[in-house]
Formats: sequence, structure tokens, C-alpha cells
Amino acid sequence: MALSGKSRTVLQLVGVVVFMGGLGWASVPLYDWFCRVTGYGGSTNVSATGSDEILDRTIKVRFDASKERDFPWEFRPMQREMEVRIGETGLAFYEAYNPTDKPIAGQSSYNVTPFEAGLFFTKIDCFCFQEQVLQPGERVEMPVTFFVDPELVNDRDAKLTHTITLSYTFYQIDMPEEHAAVEMDSETTNKQN
Repeated sequence: MALSGKSRTVLQLVGVVVFMGGLGWASVPLYDWFCRVTGYGGSTNVSATGSDEILDRTIKVRFDASKERDFPWEFRPMQREMEVRIGETGLAFYEAYNPTDKPIAGQSSYNVTPFEAGLFFTKIDCFCFQEQVLQPGERVEMPVTFFVDPELVNDRDAKLTHTITLSYTFYQIDMPEEHAAVEMDSETTNKQN
């Protein structure tokens, strides 16, 4: 059965719309994957362990904190900078505080500058890997464990890097289901009393 010209055109347009929708849906995870593999855009690497090699050369790591507009938490690095040997495991802390009278959930995004150093900045453990829920008045210290990969000194673009800045931005997210259920149970109990 042959399709008429109008039917073919409609079918082609539907195909284009479906294809473009698929590209739009896949663009964020593909871009995220690309940034993690290449270090583009200041994305970092992740490792379960520290580096096997520690060089005599040191590098300064600066820490920066910001938050989404109208996000009520207070958020700051507990140290502005530290100097570590390349390959040495570093441990830094950020502090978050919820000054409100209700629980608030947040999650952070991060980047590293200069961008060419992102490929060599490796996180071992980080609060950015999970959602954070702070109760009213709760203050927490959140660690980030990291090292700068010794391969940095062999990279054409990154080898002249003397300072790396690790930046986190916190933004509000929906309350995770397990916390929302506990909050609803406590509200129901309070109403009954």
C-alpha cells in the first residue's frame, strides 16, 4: 500500500519530532558523561581510593561556596584554601546550616577551575554524591576527600596549573520520600495530641 504525499509528509514530520524529542531527552546525560570523561566544564573524576603516587610538587586548592537564589540555608567552606602535594589525599570541610523552622532538602553541584584541571581533580568521598536534609536549626559539617592526579604534570594544558578552585552550589530539592513520610507521620501525631 503506497502512502500519499500528504501522509508521507506527516509521517516524516512525526519522525522528526520524535527524533528531536529523543535528542532533547538524551542531551543532559550525554553532556554529563562527556564532561566526566574529558574533564570539560570543570567536571571531576571519582575514585574509591587515593593516589598510588605522591609528588614533591605542591598545588594550592581553593574552596568556594554559593547557593541558589532564595535557598534559605547558610553554606560556606570551613577553610578558604589549602596546599597539598600532588597525589596526596586532602580533606576539606564545608558547613551548612538551616536557620528555618522546617526541614529543607538540598543537593549540590560542583565544578573545578581552571577547566583543564578538572580531569585531574579526583574526589574520593563527597557530600555532593547524595541529597542532604537539614532539620530546623541543624548545622552540619560536610567533608570532601580528594587528590590531584599526578598525571596533571604531564598534561600539555594543565601542567602549569598552580591553583585549583573547587566550587559548590547548593540548591533546594523536593524532600526525599523517606523524610517526607517521617515528617507527615510527626505532623499527624502532633495534630492528634
